[in-house]
Amino acid sequence: MGEESLTPAQKELYDWLSDFISANHHSPSIRQMMKAMGLRSPAPIQSRLKHLQEKGWITWSEGQARTLQLLGDVFTGVPVLGSVAAGGLVEAFDDVQETLDLNSILQTKGLFALTVNGDSMIDSYIADGDMVLMEPVNDALQIRNGTVVSAMVPGSGTTLKHFFRQGSKVRLEAANPAYEPIEISAENVQVQGKLLAVWRKT
Repeated sequence: MGEESLTPAQKELYDWLSDFISANHHSPSIRQMMKAMGLRSPAPIQSRLKHLQEKGWITWSEGQARTLQLLGDVFTGVPVLGSVAAGGLVEAFDDVQETLDLNSILQTKGLFALTVNGDSMIDSYIADGDMVLMEPVNDALQIRNGTVVSAMVPGSGTTLKHFFRQGSKVRLEAANPAYEPIEISAENVQVQGKLLAVWRKT
């Protein structure tokens, strides 16, 4: 991916987004982008975001700034978008070392990584401090029950849980008996991604 494919205005916004997400671990609001670019109207920002998406540098759902993800070449090409809640603290423990061939996985467009905070997924071998590699979800109806997803829940932020659909309701279940399931109307849950891989820093 060559940076020459971006106009100066688009590159300015992309570089600022990259710095902001790196520092804050979440994407900024349209208003924050307007302020940073010195603009009084959201229209130029939305236009630049559309062009960045068309050129394959970002992905976002129009009107939902917090869904913005960078797709540019960030180290291995997988942007670490921040952290995801998984309950309280957990003691460190040793893990089996494995070598994964990620070449085929990394070709999937829109992949992103999150740092796990907490131990609510410990029985699924996902511990505090682990990195989870997520594949974007475009249609929550296609998610199989039991799939581990990162989901935005109003009032609770983003959480990593097993996903179960029950009619018009969604149940987000921890992998730790100490945590109660979250049951919520399906329309109030925004599933951001499904789990592809977990890795642990040694």
